[in-house]
Parts: sequence; C-alpha cells; structure tokens
Amino acid sequence: MACDLWLVPLVDLLCHSPDNPFAEEIAAYDAVLSASGLPTVPVYAYMPGLSGDVAPIAGFDYEALHFLRRAYLLQVCGLPVEPVGELGGDYEQLLEMFEATAQQSHLVWHYDHAGSYVPVDFPAPLSSEELLEGGGPLGSSYGLLRELEFVAPSIGIDPMNPPALPLPPERPTSLEEPAGPIPYDDSPFARERHVWLGLHAAATRSLAQGSMIILS
Repeated sequence: MACDLWLVPLVDLLCHSPDNPFAEEIAAYDAVLSASGLPTVPVYAYMPGLSGDVAPIAGFDYEALHFLRRAYLLQVCGLPVEPVGELGGDYEQLLEMFEATAQQSHLVWHYDHAGSYVPVDFPAPLSSEELLEGGGPLGSSYGLLRELEFVAPSIGIDPMNPPALPLPPERPTSLEEPAGPIPYDDSPFARERHVWLGLHAAATRSLAQGSMIILS
C-alpha cells in the first residue's frame, strides 16, 4: 500500500487564506505546541519563488517505512542492524520491547498515512486527544532529520553525501493501491534506503523552505 509525502509551504499566502485547507490541523498543532511551551507553527511572509502550492516530494510503500523504523530501533537500542526479507512479527516485538524508546522517536512514533512534521524543534513527538483521534502525534522536522542522519550509516548511506532522490509520484496515490514502480537499488537495505531518501529530502526542504510535511 502506498504512502505519499507532501510539502506544505507555511507562507501567509496559504496559511492566512480563508480557504486554507489545513487551517484545522494547524490550529490543533498550535494548541499542542503552546501547551508544551513551544512556539506555534511558523508562518513566513511571501517571497519570490515560494508560493502556497502544495507539492508531492516522495512516495513509497508503507511497509518499507516499517523496515526503516525497524532499522532505527535496532540501531538506537544498540542491536545489530541486519537486513530481512520480511518483517514478520519482528517489528511488533521491537515496538513492545522498546515502547518507551519508540515513543521518543519522530521517525517511529507517527501514523503511517496521516499526521505532520513541522519546522519547530522539540525532543519527542507531541500528542493530544484531538491529534490521536485524527492525524496522530505531531513530529518535528528537526528531530526527524537527526534520526535519519543517525540511522543512515547502518543502511549504507552517507548522510553528508546521500544518493540522488527518486522522482516523486506522478499523481496522488490512494491507501489501497500499491506504490510504484519503485526503482530499488541492489543494496540488501534497498527498501529502507528508498524511504530514507524521501524522508530526508522532505525534512531538509521543510527546514530550508519553512514547510510542513504531510503524510497521506
């Protein structure tokens, strides 16, 4: 099943529009950020070259996302990161054994097909009843980028010189349809690497351009 990554520029052109389709979500994020003593979702003044257009940046199979999350949990818990052909019950066991660690992870503790990352730095994902009933915990683009850089060497990626990003999906994909065709490389961590590249590009551009990352 497919998962798309979208970038939502946090510019006044979009955020201050009465037709802003993300108004309710941003209000909920502002509430949980304020309750944690953090700045609200930043909104930037329009500048040439930056519009309010929402654009896809990457797409992948959501099962492959679990492969990357598995690699991160193994790495952060000091366990060897070995490639596997199928997840089986391995990933669920890791989540149960290291639940407290997983809950501190912006990469792991996030809904597969919903929720957002915002360009605000905070140590662990934020939750509220309203968020958990909708898109799930709110992640930090800063935290996501740190975790991606941490896990990169274990799946054969130099985070300072990553491979080229695959092309984004030509059209939005639905939850029920498969992602693809995906140009996996010949690495034993091909699925993990493909997801890593998409998330890394999204996190990097989120911070550079002041955008929100949306999973759908």
